[in-house]
Amino acid sequence: MLWLNHTSTSDFILIGFSDFPHLRLLFFLLFLLMYLFTLLGNLLIMATIRSERSLHTPMYLFLCALSISEILYTVAIIPRMLADLLSAHRSIAWAACASQMFFSFTFGFTHSFLLTVMGYDRYVAICHPLRYSVLMSPGVCACLVAWSWVGGSVMGLVVTAAIFHLTFCGPNEVHHFFCHVPPLVKLACGDNVSTVALGVGLVCITALLGCCLLILLSYASIVATVLRIPSAEGRHKAFSTCVSHLTVVVVHYGFASVIYLKPKGPQSLEGDTLMGVTYTVITPFLSPIIFSLRNKELKNAMKKTFLSKLFLQSS
Repeated sequence: MLWLNHTSTSDFILIGFSDFPHLRLLFFLLFLLMYLFTLLGNLLIMATIRSERSLHTPMYLFLCALSISEILYTVAIIPRMLADLLSAHRSIAWAACASQMFFSFTFGFTHSFLLTVMGYDRYVAICHPLRYSVLMSPGVCACLVAWSWVGGSVMGLVVTAAIFHLTFCGPNEVHHFFCHVPPLVKLACGDNVSTVALGVGLVCITALLGCCLLILLSYASIVATVLRIPSAEGRHKAFSTCVSHLTVVVVHYGFASVIYLKPKGPQSLEGDTLMGVTYTVITPFLSPIIFSLRNKELKNAMKKTFLSKLFLQSS
């Protein structure tokens, strides 16, 4: 309730894809299919890990947590976006806008922290295999997952509180398809707007770069260790356990860097909207595909668990 004293705007209008009136139906169908595939892909991964006892290991526990964060992240953004694509009434209440920002940042940064934890898991497995069962015990894994969620929640709370303590004097048109920081900052007025925007940007960039640096350090140690393995087969086997995670990391941080590290300058509103699709729709869509196709153990488990059941039912 205290936040309500800091704004004169009771609701916002999400402009979204209104600059593409002839493509809105096409966008709706495309994004709906990608959203459903994202949900089904992540649910399939979770169901496979739950049903296959051989996958009850720290690496797949983290993958299961990653799938949950990805589902929740897309749920926070995409259903509203799909509804707005078919609606002429695209207003969103102030509290709903703040909630959407909080949950999108919470689940987005939880995803980043979990990717970092997965990098650490691969580092321990390859560089310290004899101590793996101690360093990655069930209690340690649970703590790492819990702290990832706590860290994501703190990031969401800090960013949302900072932005929604600003005064929004109007107009109330948000040139985006969800309540994101840059378009909302443009609607704020007051002497502290630039300071808050800079602070929020530094916090987000520091968190992302910190996670990225830890992952790079993990893989630097992994590469150094793998190169000391005498047999080519042993090196290939060690690297193969990292391929899917490393690919998702490149996709995730590649799109994130486009958003947070892009140079300041004049840019079309249409470009901002389309760029937002990369990290809200495309990245979650690609993640279950990469893990399913690039992780041989998970792919074989999916075939064993679900294709065998379908074959038995059909016969």
